[in-house]
Amino acid sequence: MNTLGRAAADRIPIGELLIDKKVIAGFGKGYEDAADFALGEGLSLVTAVAHFGKVKTGADGSWIDEWGCTYTPTPEMVSHPVAGPITIDTSLSNFDFPDPDAPQRLGELPLLVEKSKGKVAVNFHSRVAFMWSVYLMGMDGMLMTMAMEPSFAADLFGRVADVNIKIIRNAIRAGADTVSLGDDYCSNKGPMMSPYMFREMLLPHLQRAVDVIHEEGAMCIKHCDGNLWPILDDMINTGIDCINPLEPVAGMDVVEVKEKYGDRVAIMGNIDCGALLCHGSEREVEEAVLDCIERGGHGGGLIISSSNSIHSGISPRNYAVMLRTAHTYSQL
Repeated sequence: MNTLGRAAADRIPIGELLIDKKVIAGFGKGYEDAADFALGEGLSLVTAVAHFGKVKTGADGSWIDEWGCTYTPTPEMVSHPVAGPITIDTSLSNFDFPDPDAPQRLGELPLLVEKSKGKVAVNFHSRVAFMWSVYLMGMDGMLMTMAMEPSFAADLFGRVADVNIKIIRNAIRAGADTVSLGDDYCSNKGPMMSPYMFREMLLPHLQRAVDVIHEEGAMCIKHCDGNLWPILDDMINTGIDCINPLEPVAGMDVVEVKEKYGDRVAIMGNIDCGALLCHGSEREVEEAVLDCIERGGHGGGLIISSSNSIHSGISPRNYAVMLRTAHTYSQL
């Protein structure tokens, strides 16, 4: 928590917003869950994810969740819908949005609070307005609606944000120390909408979420993939406490971000979870972690983390090397 406040700490902390169970199993130590893994491997953060359950399943293994989105089977921990229930002709006032107060909404948070509170930071991962709206309409449909029917898009964003912000408030009251906000606005080339559209339609809801997180006494980690530079000022101006994951392949360099914003925000990420952690040599992983520490660790405010998540394609060996190197040299 000191690092999120940009204070110098005894050691540079290590954390992830998502660690695939296959990678955890690959360590061969019998960890039962993310909390056991975090405690056993010296991570400073453990995360629970907002939960929306299945309301209907098909013979082919497909399912529909509480938002009305349709999914097909996947071996990954995070599933993305193949179809959503909302079109421009949908009456949003009559649409059945998920109940934010449903007990299952907090997912594994109560378990993680019980096992980890006071030992590591307990994080709750949620979204605000954009990505659930994308799931409800599809990416093409959502972006087209923003351009052609902005009032409908604004209404949808507001209703989705209302649900998620209430869930976030409940999560903090249930024991979350931090909240990570997972809306992705950018590709590797830049924002998926114009900076003007972002500021007009999405930034106010991000601001609302950050304000609620701080009002409830927690800290905010803003997760956004891709090249953030065109909208990074706007995001940091909301008062977020940390920016994640700073993808090097998208031009997000830890030193450049720290030099410009290090007095206002902590930095979490920058270890490539693509080619490096999947296929790189142990030496290459060690060098990347050392480079991140040496270039970005001065003065505090750095959390060692991957450039997105520890997904199923990552080599457990390489992730173990990443952790070992970070622990060994985190006092530099």
